[in-house]
Amino acid sequence: MISRALKTIPFNLKITEQKIVNGNLVVLARAITLCESQKASDKKKANELLGKLLPHAGRSLRIGITGSPGVGKSTFIEAFGKHLTSLGKKIAVLAIDPSSEKTRGSILGDKTRMEELAKDPLAFIRPTATGKKLGGVADNTRDAILLCEAAGFEIILVETVGVGQSETAVRSMVDFFLLLQLAGAGDELQGIKKGIMEMADGILITKADGENERKAKRAQTEYQHALHLFQLAESGWQPKVLTTSAVEKKGIEEVWKMIEGFQIFSLKNKFFQKNREQQNLLWFHESVDQLLKSKILKSKAALSKIRSFEKKIAEGKIMPSKAAEEIIKSLFKYK
Repeated sequence: MISRALKTIPFNLKITEQKIVNGNLVVLARAITLCESQKASDKKKANELLGKLLPHAGRSLRIGITGSPGVGKSTFIEAFGKHLTSLGKKIAVLAIDPSSEKTRGSILGDKTRMEELAKDPLAFIRPTATGKKLGGVADNTRDAILLCEAAGFEIILVETVGVGQSETAVRSMVDFFLLLQLAGAGDELQGIKKGIMEMADGILITKADGENERKAKRAQTEYQHALHLFQLAESGWQPKVLTTSAVEKKGIEEVWKMIEGFQIFSLKNKFFQKNREQQNLLWFHESVDQLLKSKILKSKAALSKIRSFEKKIAEGKIMPSKAAEEIIKSLFKYK
C-alpha cells in the first residue's frame, strides 16, 4: 500500500504542515526528500517546515537497531514491525543503506527485503543513503524522525549499516539501542567492540532456531555475563540479552516487553526526558560545527589558504593542528 503510493508522487505536490500532521504519507516522503536536499533554497524551506512541525514531534519511542551484515536486521525488523502493527501501533522504519564512497550511490533495497511490512497500512518504510556520516546514519535522520513523529508514528525504528563504524551517532538520537548478534561464529565475544556493547540497552541473539538454537542459548549466557562486568549505564538500566528467531516468530514478543520495560523504567527515574534534552543539545552543537565548516569551505579566501597549507603539510613543513589554527585565526581575526 505505502510502497505503491510512494512510486506515484506528483512532482509538483505541495508540502504543507497540515498534510503531514494529517498523516499523508506521500507528502511525508516528499518532506523527507526536501530535508535531504543540499540546495540552499530547499534547506531554507525544510527548516521552516520543521520549525512549524516541532510542536507535533517528540511523542514517539525511538529505537536504534544495529548489527553486522548478515545478522538478519531486515528480517528481524519485518517480524518485529508486524508484531507492533498487530498491537495497533503505527511504526516508521528509517532503513539506512550504505553509500558508495566514490559515487555516493546506494542500493536502497530495504523495502524489497521487507515486502510484508511495506504492505502494512500502519507501517512506513523509508530507505535513506548514509551520506558522509559515521555509524551508518544518514545526514538528515534526525529531521526524518521529527517528520515521522509529526505524522503520527508512535514508534520509530532506525536501522544502521552496521559495518564496524562508530555507532555513537545512532545512539545519540534514539531512546533504546538494540544490538543484534549471531551465535556460533567462533568466540562469542571476540570481534565485538566493547564500546558498542556498553552503548547497548539490549542484545539480541538472532537466528536462534534449528541446530543453532543451542549455540544461541550459550551465546546468551556469555553476553549476559560480560554485560555484568561493565559499569552500569547512566540510565541505571541493566541491559538484557534475549534470543529470537524471526523466521519462526519466536522471542519477538519478549523483545517488545523488554523495550517497554526500559521505557517505563527510564520515564520513572526521569532519564528518558533528560536523555532527549542532551540529544537535542548535541544536535545543536553538531549543526553549528557543520555550518561553520560549510561556510569555511565556501569562502574563496579560506579555500586558497587551505590549499596552501595542504601543500605545506604534505611537505612536512607544518603540523596539521597548527595549520588549522592559522586558518581559524585568519577567518575570525583573533590572536
